[in-house]
Amino acid sequence: TICAFANDLNNWGGGYIIIGVAEDAGQPVLPPKGLEQNQLDSIQKKIIELCHKIQPNYFPRVQPYLLNGKQILVLWCPAGDNRPYSGPNSLGKNSQRQYYVRVNSETVVAKGENLRRLQELTARIPFDDRINHQASLGDYSLSLIQAYLQEIKSELYEDSTELSLAELCQTMRIAKGPEEDLRPVNVGLLFFSNAPHSYFSRSWIELVWYKDDSGTNFTEHIFIGPLHYQLRDTLMFLSTNVIAEKVIKNPKKAEAARFENFPFAAVEEALSNAVYHKSYEMDSPIEVQVHPDKIEILSYPGPVPPVNATVLNEQDRVVARQYRNRRIGDFLKELKLTEGRGTGVPTIKKAMRNNGSPEPVFETDDESYFLVTLPVHPESTTFSNEAGNAASSLLFNTLDDIISYSNGATNGAGNGAGNGAGNTATELLNTHVHDRVGEMLKILHTRMKRKDLFNAMDLSNQSTNRAKYLDPLLEFGWVEIEYKDNLTHPDQTYKITASGRRILALIGTA
Repeated sequence: TICAFANDLNNWGGGYIIIGVAEDAGQPVLPPKGLEQNQLDSIQKKIIELCHKIQPNYFPRVQPYLLNGKQILVLWCPAGDNRPYSGPNSLGKNSQRQYYVRVNSETVVAKGENLRRLQELTARIPFDDRINHQASLGDYSLSLIQAYLQEIKSELYEDSTELSLAELCQTMRIAKGPEEDLRPVNVGLLFFSNAPHSYFSRSWIELVWYKDDSGTNFTEHIFIGPLHYQLRDTLMFLSTNVIAEKVIKNPKKAEAARFENFPFAAVEEALSNAVYHKSYEMDSPIEVQVHPDKIEILSYPGPVPPVNATVLNEQDRVVARQYRNRRIGDFLKELKLTEGRGTGVPTIKKAMRNNGSPEPVFETDDESYFLVTLPVHPESTTFSNEAGNAASSLLFNTLDDIISYSNGATNGAGNGAGNGAGNTATELLNTHVHDRVGEMLKILHTRMKRKDLFNAMDLSNQSTNRAKYLDPLLEFGWVEIEYKDNLTHPDQTYKITASGRRILALIGTA
């Protein structure tokens, strides 16, 4: 099974083997049986002995854990760099060497088509997992790495202050090479460098927003930075400026009909898929075009075979044989920005149907491009632009106007119009709240403790700073706490809310 995970036939990122937990029909039996303390060392030695029988040599990462008071061992078996791997079919003298792969939840000998596919992977490392010889570990941002570890609640976050950058990067598998010349891998630069486009040309998201059907009244926006930041920033922009809800009351029914012009779940999944499956070897950004009657999301190249336009449009279930960026997918899944395993297209279709929207359209020539078109809800054409133009046509007179806007109570404030809404809002916030509202909201895109928030803002963790900087944002509903029933919980954390994102998008235009 270690050999099969190392071969990673579908580029799913390998897998895990857990020792010390029994299973019944594929499900773990809990509480675990566990291992004795004196077994841990001998089992790890046995694993090394067995792995020497795999050719080329391959060794998983082994980590003991305490689960429900019992010791267990977890073997992390990432995809190997020297595929294909083979192992003996028994431990006897007359054993024969075989190639093993995972098919669904089973380890099997690779034969026929599976063997041919495995042989094609020989010495072929996916682009996102390759060493980047033009960069150094110094191009990584430690704060970005730590923010990621904290967001996914990794135990490695606590160790990150003790480990050297090289040790931390090796543990996360975002650095490879000999000890004397460790280099970043491409996926690490895409997530943990401040300017990925410095290493991968035009690796950003371009958004063009057409305000009407003339084709001449539009604005352009480019979202750069780490992949998960540009994805979230683009979604925040769309959520705040483009996506709007409409309520239609039916006199014959108690409940009103609610729908969005473009269901956010469909937009989120389509854009996340584009970030996941785009080729970062190509000099082409992801393109988002917002029209009054549709949103188009274009990425390059096309889907990986056997997925094609017919499969995408005519089947609700898409079975993908391979994934282009297994490591990018791993990081996005940890951040809960995508699920993988071919769930993207079904999720988009379901979200559109649940919203009462027309079916999405998927276009591809099977090679060079992949275009997703999300038509507007048929009853939304009269108000989609109104919601979109709201922020740019506002004139805020008081702090209450800003609070009302953030909570969606109004699409506007005051009676004036103008493009300086962001500037006016910033001035009001600086005067009546404090001058670091935008900075604090941006830092809180990921959940964190107060001491970490104040460290990031170079503030001391004192009650006076809490009252001045944090409490007002909690009061306005722009920041939320994790443990609402216990304000003084020792693990209390804070994170931006939807209302906070609305404010951040507003003052970000200033």
